Amino acid sequence: MTTRPKAARFYLRRMERPAPAPASDLPFDNHEDGFGTQDFRRPETAASGADTPALPKAEDPDDAAIAAIAAEGLTGRQLRRARMVAQQHGIPHRSDLDAVLQLRRAGIEPFSRSSMLEVVPRSAPAPETGRSLARLPGDEVQLPDRAQPISAPSPEQRAQVNQAAEILRMQQDIARRRRRRLALLAARMAVFVLLPAFLAGWYFYMIATPMYATRAEFQIQQAGPAGGASGALGGLFSGTALATSQDSIAVQGYLQSREAMARLEADVGFRAHFQSENIDPLQRLGPDATMEEAYKVYKRFVKISYDPTEGIVRMEVMAADPKVATAWAEQLVAYAEEQVDHLTQRLRADQMRDAQIGYDEAQANLAASQRRLIELQEKYKVLSSETEVGLLTSQIASLEGQLTQDRLSLAQMQANENPNQARMEPLIRRIATLENEIAALRARMTEGGENATSLAEVQGELLVAQADLQTRQMILAQSLQSMETARIEANRQVRYLSMSVRPIPTDAPAYPRAFENTLVSLLIMLGIYLMVSMTIAILREQVSA
Repeated sequence: MTTRPKAARFYLRRMERPAPAPASDLPFDNHEDGFGTQDFRRPETAASGADTPALPKAEDPDDAAIAAIAAEGLTGRQLRRARMVAQQHGIPHRSDLDAVLQLRRAGIEPFSRSSMLEVVPRSAPAPETGRSLARLPGDEVQLPDRAQPISAPSPEQRAQVNQAAEILRMQQDIARRRRRRLALLAARMAVFVLLPAFLAGWYFYMIATPMYATRAEFQIQQAGPAGGASGALGGLFSGTALATSQDSIAVQGYLQSREAMARLEADVGFRAHFQSENIDPLQRLGPDATMEEAYKVYKRFVKISYDPTEGIVRMEVMAADPKVATAWAEQLVAYAEEQVDHLTQRLRADQMRDAQIGYDEAQANLAASQRRLIELQEKYKVLSSETEVGLLTSQIASLEGQLTQDRLSLAQMQANENPNQARMEPLIRRIATLENEIAALRARMTEGGENATSLAEVQGELLVAQADLQTRQMILAQSLQSMETARIEANRQVRYLSMSVRPIPTDAPAYPRAFENTLVSLLIMLGIYLMVSMTIAILREQVSA
């Protein structure tokens, strides 16, 4: 596409005019303007014979000033500008140079930008005369300083002009599309972000029911062991939050359970409070609300937290009435105390039951050991194996002594040259009898026969039975001690709930926090809008790719 160039045309007409008057000594006494005899006036103006007023021939005091202005070398465009400014201000002048002079005398600089911005159409009435100013020759036609031939632009210039026009059109199109996209973005932001945020703020400020919050803090403490009989590990953690952390977590879970909500509903009527007409529609429970719906409201308005570093359980209960919130908090604290007592009572009962079972088993085992020892004594007819071994040992020692004496006597008799056989034979039979008796006694101690049991076997069984009896006696003593300790622990409270902050009614609602909730709603809607916009942009890019 090629746009034809547009150039300003001057509709000029050559007309002959009379020769100018002879020049005088002054340089501006004639009408010479550098165009010779050419007349550029309109035909009707030339026919009427109107012409530029001639300068006076007599000497004028302004001629020196006009000559000084002419010496400045002003261009034809500047002179025409001075003439237009003089006409706009209604200042009479004889020529363009005189217009410059008169304007400077009036304190107006004809060549400043501000003076050109104030130029009015030439047909405006003069402030003094109230009539239209006279049109001068050449007012309708802007003449250049020099008459130059008009030349058509080259193809390169036309291409540059077309390229500039196309770039301008593209820039305008881009600006228009940007404005349209900004308008659409503002509309989407208003619909999807600002409007929901406004509705949320209107709800929080105008409709939401004010809720009063009651706070309470308590901790579960552990009593010290009786008599200081605690182990090394128990003494290390006793009195710290770690000693009761399990109980605190158990109590926290119980207060947040459906059982606690059901007990609160049965005792003080939890659902009836939120089914009242005073609650706003968004937080109100229906007349036929189920326990599951009530439990969701319970979790939202009853907040339980546990700090493991300090071992403190913090509770916040919210209701539309501060007295109702305080009553609920006190009731929940009572439930927590019962739960702590129940946990410790079960622990104490378990400890006492285990101690009693251990003591009963120790007694039964001790009785069984005693019966076994008695049975062995009756079976072997031995009261004490040590006593029997001592008797046999003493008998063997006595017989060994007699045998030694007889052997010495026999040796003396045999040392004679002619021993007495009558005396030697009884001594030899006595020695043989003693040896047989000693052998029988030794065999009784270590060897058993068909109808007899060796004393070593009897002593072994008796010693085992006696050792088992002694062990059972020691176990029975320890079981008795454990049972007594468990009885003492059961008689006193091991865990108890200590209140650090008691629930009291407040005089100002704590919820809803209108400004914070509105700001959070605005941020949430803005985040959702940004995520959806980014997802759509990514999908478009993938589809276009």
